[in-house]
Amino acid sequence: MERQRLPNRRLHETFSMRHWDLVYKVGFGRVDDGPVQEVFINCGRSGAQAETLARDSAVLLSLALQHGVPVETIKKAITRNGDGTPTGPIGAIIDLL
Repeated sequence: MERQRLPNRRLHETFSMRHWDLVYKVGFGRVDDGPVQEVFINCGRSGAQAETLARDSAVLLSLALQHGVPVETIKKAITRNGDGTPTGPIGAIIDLL
């Protein structure tokens, strides 16, 4: 499947969330009112392990979305607790999509 290239100008919304006692700043990018096609995640200090994992997770999630992977497929692939809630922060963010 070919990657959907995004226009240089697009809608972007941001919010903060807490997971694992860390505050994450999350950004969603989309074209017009379409589905989210890019994700940005920051937390902690630049260069910290949690920051690196958050940013790399956002890149991988963005690429999956731009290649047409359905959000439901990603939701099912993410590690979950026994009650169905996401174990990690990327799962919590995916659930918001």
